[in-house]
Amino acid sequence: MTCFSFLFSRKKKTFSGEHTVEIDEEVSGIQNTKMFTYKELKMATGNFHFSNKIGSGGFGIVYKGTLRDGTTAAIKVLSAGSNQGVREFLTEINVVADIEHENLVELYGCCVEGKHRILVYSYLENNSLAQTLLGGRDSSMQFSWKARRNICIGVAKGLAFLHEEVRPHIVHRDIKASNILLDKNLNPKISDFGLAKLFPDNTTHISTRVTGTIGYLAPEYAVRGQLTRKADIYSFGVLLLEIVSGRCNTNRRLPVSEQFLLQRAWNMYECGKLLELVDPLLNGEFDDEEAHKFLKISLLCTQDLSKLRPSMSQVVKMLMGEEVVNDQNISKPGLLSDITTLRDQKNKSGNTSEGTGRGGNSSSSSENITVSNATMTFNSIFDRSN
Repeated sequence: MTCFSFLFSRKKKTFSGEHTVEIDEEVSGIQNTKMFTYKELKMATGNFHFSNKIGSGGFGIVYKGTLRDGTTAAIKVLSAGSNQGVREFLTEINVVADIEHENLVELYGCCVEGKHRILVYSYLENNSLAQTLLGGRDSSMQFSWKARRNICIGVAKGLAFLHEEVRPHIVHRDIKASNILLDKNLNPKISDFGLAKLFPDNTTHISTRVTGTIGYLAPEYAVRGQLTRKADIYSFGVLLLEIVSGRCNTNRRLPVSEQFLLQRAWNMYECGKLLELVDPLLNGEFDDEEAHKFLKISLLCTQDLSKLRPSMSQVVKMLMGEEVVNDQNISKPGLLSDITTLRDQKNKSGNTSEGTGRGGNSSSSSENITVSNATMTFNSIFDRSN
């Protein structure tokens, strides 16, 4: 459970002493966030003109816009009538409004008028890793080894900040290529906090509805709905593999033996051929030792047993060469084929998980595990949502 609570009556709210609109009380608890008017954002995007559309996802469309002060912004408009989208909207605002880090997107503000739910973010010139590095023929951008290295370290630092420095700790729950945005210098920014969960210091795990993206889901979370920070670390391990190899974690157009990147990585590791995974587009222009180390770190992060995965601060140190990567600590990863088999068995048995774990014990309040069809099926080679 998150630590937010909202009411659902209606009230009047004033914007800068100029505009008075009727809004839902559900968002009246939003603090430290600038409130934009719908008219202001409509003007900023040229009436949400299609030429300003820069992305779309399951809960709406993102437009490029110019605010009244001349600032360029990414304006994320939620689809009207989406209850799940509204919940994510509220979560996203409350998670990111009070935190700041060079590897997290910056929230400028939001708009809440009638049915309109809009988030206003800093604009990032180079879109997402999904559309650039993994975009194939849709992208003309080239990523050097140095650029990939910096992206990996930047994302790791952002996650370490969320996991260990923010209070309460934050678990993102949807770390993937489409949620890593790039600025003009290819510095990475973690985005889309709509699924995030807060973890007080005395909480060991949360049992919750499974949401996220297939291929990035940790086995203990995908099968049992048991969420910890280690679920994000698993997702990061998959993302790290994608960045080094230049391909998506799932590609069903490839031969069966190569369709699932993590399975292939484990096979190559066992054969002592891990370096063959490095993106051929680099034309051999990379540091062999460092690339090999990054690939081994990805396997450490994706181990089947969550307790064996390193913390994100350890991952940062290993990526930066401040901590040694111990090969003997690498065990078999939680593979997609194994996860789906276990999930099917779980569904047949009808078992559910319970509550929030504190000190290793489960609470009496339970939330049944439900799996969204949209997130637990193979929709496409990569998700272009925000």
